Amino acid sequence: MVLSACTPAGDSRQHSTPPADGAEPSTGTSGGGPPCTPSVDALPAPPANYRLVGKDVAVPDAPVLSPEDSGEADPAARLFAKWGLVVRAGRVVDLRVAPGWQDKARLGWGGTGTPAAAATVHACAPEGGQAQWLAFVGGTWVARTACVPLIVTSNGQDDRVNLGIGVPCDKTTTP
Repeated sequence: MVLSACTPAGDSRQHSTPPADGAEPSTGTSGGGPPCTPSVDALPAPPANYRLVGKDVAVPDAPVLSPEDSGEADPAARLFAKWGLVVRAGRVVDLRVAPGWQDKARLGWGGTGTPAAAATVHACAPEGGQAQWLAFVGGTWVARTACVPLIVTSNGQDDRVNLGIGVPCDKTTTP
């Protein structure tokens, strides 16, 4: 997983385009931008059971995501809840666990890298430009079941989303 700073609004980086089958990221540097994060599907819109976070990211709308033993040595990644991240095509988004959660949770998408406290997803536009959204495999690792706060940054705007990993988030309190 590529770690980087937030992408500022008006970022003029040219993003590489993945191959038509979407199976492998483009690693060419001729476009001057970072390589694309491998996606598993191209969609016309986020799935019905997803909610928007800001304008460019969709996450599951389920009250509880079920974790399983991850097998990871990192104590902050003892359990894993698999879920797909959906990002508007052509966007770069940064995701991180909220302050105070760096030793309790990890995240990651795109099938590469190690669970980390922060991740960047480069949702390059697919060839032909038909899809508006791209889906990425990954999820959230936690030390124990919890309502996990994540910060999503896109186009210079931060949005917070709480995900219930093994337990529901209480709508009246924040973790």
